[in-house]
Parts: sequence; C-alpha cells; structure tokens
Amino acid sequence: MGHTIFGNILAAMTFACSFAFPSAAATVVQVPIVAAASDLQFALQMIADDFTRQTGNGVKLVFGSSGNFRSQIAQGAPFELFMSADESFVAALAKEGRTQDDGVLYAIGRIVLFAPHGSPLNPDPELKDLAAAIVDGRVRKFAIANPEHAPYGRAAQQALTRAGLWDRVRPTLVLGENVAQAAQFAASGSVQGGIFAYSLALSPAVSKLGTFALLPMDSHEPLRQRMVLLKNAGDNAKAFYRFLQAPGARAVFQQYGFVLPGE
Repeated sequence: MGHTIFGNILAAMTFACSFAFPSAAATVVQVPIVAAASDLQFALQMIADDFTRQTGNGVKLVFGSSGNFRSQIAQGAPFELFMSADESFVAALAKEGRTQDDGVLYAIGRIVLFAPHGSPLNPDPELKDLAAAIVDGRVRKFAIANPEHAPYGRAAQQALTRAGLWDRVRPTLVLGENVAQAAQFAASGSVQGGIFAYSLALSPAVSKLGTFALLPMDSHEPLRQRMVLLKNAGDNAKAFYRFLQAPGARAVFQQYGFVLPGE
C-alpha cells in the first residue's frame, strides 16, 4: 500500500505540475517552466503552492536529474529557471552565455542511508551494518541515483567509496535515473536499502515506509545547490526566483533538511 501511495505521489510530481491562477479575458499570464532537481519535489511543491496563493500566478515544475537538465538547456529547452543540485552545471551554462548571471546558492543537500520496513538492513551513519550485510548476503539489491548525471548519485558513490564499500556494493546496485527514482526503489521494498536525498526521506510519503540514518556531511563532497534565471526568463519567473530567496521559502527548505546558505 505504501509503495502505491509513494508511486502515485512521485508520478504525479515527476511530470510538470501546473498551478491555477485567476483567468481574465484580457489578461494572459506567462507560466514559466522551472527545471528542478528531483530532490526538491516535496519542498518546491510547497513553495510553489505558497507563491500561487500569494501572487495569483503559477509556475510549471519539471523534476529530473540536474545533469540531464544541463544538457537539455544547452540544446534549447524552453526552461526559464534552473534549480540544480550541483552548482557546476549552472556555472557551465553561465560560461556558455545561456543564463542571466551566475545565479545564487539556495541550499546545501544531505544524504541518508534508507531501509524499507521489513529489510534486514539496519541504517547507521557509519555504514557499518551495510558493510556486514553485503558480506553476509543480507543485501542483494541496493539503490542509488546514477552517478553519471545525478549529483546525489555521485554523493552516494563518494560516501560508499570513503567507507571502503564501493567495489563490494557495485554488483548489487539498482540505478535510478534521478534521486527521486532511487528513493522510489528504496522505499518500495524491492531492494534492501539505498542512499538518497535527506529531503525526500523527510517527506511524509517516504518516511513512513522505512527507517534512515543521516550520513555525515564530510562523507561526500558538498551538494551545493544553485539556481539561475535563463536568458529567456520573463517577469513571472523572476518573481518566483525572488520568492525562492525570501524567508518563507528558506523556512521550507530548512524543514526538508537542507542546510541554508549563510548558516
């Protein structure tokens, strides 16, 4: 039942989410498309809802891996705002002249080791039981996002490498296209565990499906998340960009486990 609930929520949020805004025969409000890292699904949905309630304007959210979005934007995808889980992708686009400026750091992400209910794996920050579970065969499948284009997958690989587990866990890996898909795999019970974003583990839809341990920040390189307005950004995108930097949005990011810039 939990798997179905999470799958339905994830599927609904993975696709573009449109928010209602007042209609008027003589007024056409531009609805900007936001390309957002999938670790933001729950937090950004809440912030976008607040933006719509307060302004009457909407945004369209599209979630996926930051690396894939970077490639799509370079190929001309019609996004107006890019919220990356890795600031290097924003820097690359800025260098190519595809952004309005260098953007701003909006959050620093964390990762967790998660085990679904019924799993023989006991999550701990040092990954000690994971190491033992790999040896004794308790872990046969383990989920992370694809490190080739998903920043949270790369962070998971780094944490496993620093714990001396990467080579041993590789044969068991089930790779998600993005961190939200990795979370879906891990929470579904089809694998014995996984490493994914703290922000997703804190969501009600995921947290009720298992247990998790927050991994130390020094177990991987910092997940510095940067957002930027793209060259074609209109007034509504700019308004949402400002809204994301206001105290209300920052409080939501903090609620979902992000470390805020300046803290």
